[in-house]
Amino acid sequence: MSAVEDTDAQSPLAVTAAPTGAGAPSAVAKPGTGGRPAAKSPLKIVAFDRNSGRAVLAAAAPTAPPKGAGKGGDHGSNGDEHQAGDHGKGSTPQHPAPVAVGDVIASAPAPGAPHGTLAKVTAVVGKTEQGTEVKTAPATLGALLGGSTAKGRVPVDPSAVKVEPLTPNVKVSWAKTGSVHFGPEGAQLPLGNLRVDVSAVLPTVKTPAGTVDASASGFVQLAPEVDFSYDGQGHTTGTPGTASVSLSGDWASQWELKGQAATSTPDGKPVRVPFAKLHADPVIQVGVVPVVVNLDLTCYLQVDADGKVSVDVRQDVKGHFRVGGSYSRAKGWTPVAQADMTGTPVTATATAAGKVKAALGTEASVGLYGTVGVTGTLAPYLRAEVTGTATGTSNGTGSLVGKWAAYGGVDLSGALRAR
Repeated sequence: MSAVEDTDAQSPLAVTAAPTGAGAPSAVAKPGTGGRPAAKSPLKIVAFDRNSGRAVLAAAAPTAPPKGAGKGGDHGSNGDEHQAGDHGKGSTPQHPAPVAVGDVIASAPAPGAPHGTLAKVTAVVGKTEQGTEVKTAPATLGALLGGSTAKGRVPVDPSAVKVEPLTPNVKVSWAKTGSVHFGPEGAQLPLGNLRVDVSAVLPTVKTPAGTVDASASGFVQLAPEVDFSYDGQGHTTGTPGTASVSLSGDWASQWELKGQAATSTPDGKPVRVPFAKLHADPVIQVGVVPVVVNLDLTCYLQVDADGKVSVDVRQDVKGHFRVGGSYSRAKGWTPVAQADMTGTPVTATATAAGKVKAALGTEASVGLYGTVGVTGTLAPYLRAEVTGTATGTSNGTGSLVGKWAAYGGVDLSGALRAR
């Protein structure tokens, strides 16, 4: 490989949103290319069976042939057969040869592959009416990106996030550039934001005088982005030195807990009330390679209380977050959970001695091309301990009878990092 080629191979690749409206983009890497990144491919996956690994590939539809073409049987083959070729015979720049054994193909979501595909061709089966059928096996992204480097953030279209309510009284809002604001809070949201509101009744507490109730309400608001990086410099084996993929962006949440709540699980664990599942498969373009990122979030309310204290607490939290995974050749994939958040003073009242911890958070999973990803938890919380009756805030103002302590912080994947 020449010095010019080495420089090109190590030039940073652009990380952008994949183009829309032109069908599912794809890229193919040929074996034995010395770690160079993949090239854009005219081939598209028109059918895929994940269980067997079989796929059917076809090139883009050809332009209309000149008048008279095909008469007398001279040009009777259909467009797919000409574009795909037959074992490479007669291929031309206008009619690419079919994909070969050893090729690695990356595709945006396509028929049979709703989460995209990253696969290596292990055998060429033959022609079908749709195109060329091949057998495939799972591949790695390093086989496509080679010795390149890439780093960037791509916003996630909030209107493309599918939200499944898990409890009653869940409302979804989003605001998008160039689109109508959707949802009851859409007109108030910054562009690019997604918001999920909830109002939930928590398990009741039994007392000598009967039962008492507790309720929680609030919202989670995100401006989601895909944060991607890759560094394969100096490596031609298809394994990068480092890489990372995460869900990140601006975060805002607000919640209010009223009443007397208790832990009701038999093993004494906190009560967790999932109220919405969110899913998206944004496609980012790394050079010419379409990288499909699978994002899953479960929004939940969680209360850990002894059932003795009746509270009225409210807190607003804003900041930036990042949940995902990072890769190094030495350690493999490890979870990443980071948050830089600040909260307003917690206004709270309590009417009896007891302990309570309330959180409104998300559990996020980030994967690639439909594979199992890494999971992290981000949960801003309020924790209060009361002996007596108190009215006050976490910054020390208010009246006090007995002892009162309130703490605000963020739980990150089980690690406590109080601010």
